[in-house]
Amino acid sequence: MDRVTVFRPMIGIFAMQVCAVKDATNKEILLHCNLHNPSGTSNGWSRVVRNEGDKSTLMSDNQLPVQCAEHEDRLHFLVFC
Repeated sequence: MDRVTVFRPMIGIFAMQVCAVKDATNKEILLHCNLHNPSGTSNGWSRVVRNEGDKSTLMSDNQLPVQCAEHEDRLHFLVFC
């Protein structure tokens, strides 16, 4: 399995979800996203949500990233364009 994997290619029209090793950097995640699932926007995928309580995610629980249910060494991140 790659260090970063596209888990859900689209969440709404401006987000996607990836499954990545816990030590993956934002740069590594964004590079993978833009290479394997281009957003089609001029800026491409540009933000990885890492902070609990980040109100800009529009999520109700704001507990991001979340633990992967299948691999304890991986997390699920939201990525926005």
